[in-house]
Amino acid sequence: MSSCTLHIYPGYEQPGSALAKLLGCDSRVVALHTFPDGESRIRVGTTNKTALVYVSLDHPNDKLVNLIFTAQALRDMGAMRIVLICPYLCYMRQDKAFHSGEAVSQHVIGALLPQFFHRIITVDPHLHRVSFLGDIFPTIEADALSATGPIAETIKGEATFNDALLVGPDSESEQWLAAVSERTGLDYIIAAKKRGGDRDVVVTIANSGRVHGRPAIIVDDIVSSGMTMRRSANLLLESGASGVEVIAVHALCSDDDQKLMTASGISRLRSCNSVLHATNAIDLTPLIAEALKKEL
Repeated sequence: MSSCTLHIYPGYEQPGSALAKLLGCDSRVVALHTFPDGESRIRVGTTNKTALVYVSLDHPNDKLVNLIFTAQALRDMGAMRIVLICPYLCYMRQDKAFHSGEAVSQHVIGALLPQFFHRIITVDPHLHRVSFLGDIFPTIEADALSATGPIAETIKGEATFNDALLVGPDSESEQWLAAVSERTGLDYIIAAKKRGGDRDVVVTIANSGRVHGRPAIIVDDIVSSGMTMRRSANLLLESGASGVEVIAVHALCSDDDQKLMTASGISRLRSCNSVLHATNAIDLTPLIAEALKKEL
């Protein structure tokens, strides 16, 4: 019998239950109630000494408050160790004040979560000037898992992509492209991106001619507005790509954004199930379960 109990947030029952099955541990769904004035009431079930909490932190503001209450409730129920499993970790992109008066949200989250959790497990956090998740959470255990393995296995399972070209939409994506390239044997090119705003993006691909007559697979960590993907797809198709697909770790885009990506020539968007999304096609449960073995 496992010494852990997995506490799953509503909406995440399917991936949470699959994870509990792999771990061989009991699971409970956290009961959330919102009062008419917007305040929350949290109720957790019985727990073991080690409590695992599963929730992804997209649309994070309400979730962060609820997580604090959840952690305290688990302590009150006797948990001695609390592990936060958040396949998508919020507020990592703002790692400095770009303009006077801005809060550095990464620093705030880095100070907040360790007050309530002993360990954090996430997948491919959106880091820029900070290279290691442990630098953000120096006082607790912090694991940044990589989805490149599951992504590569997905691509390898499709014989039609033997001649595909991997494409990274900006220099920051090269870390994922290089890892997927090594596992699949496919070569890759990297685009250059200049962003003027959330939906103001200029993309250039210096060696786009290499895609002529070949399918292109754009790989990145996040699809948010989808504008970068749309700009990249336009260039690739103009350069003779036989087709363009997108694989992302975290899909944060809306239905309308997806329609615009389809209209731009992107034939398929697939994502990992780090964030619950209609495009989920790559399961991260085995990856997360492996990281949790030390807790059993």
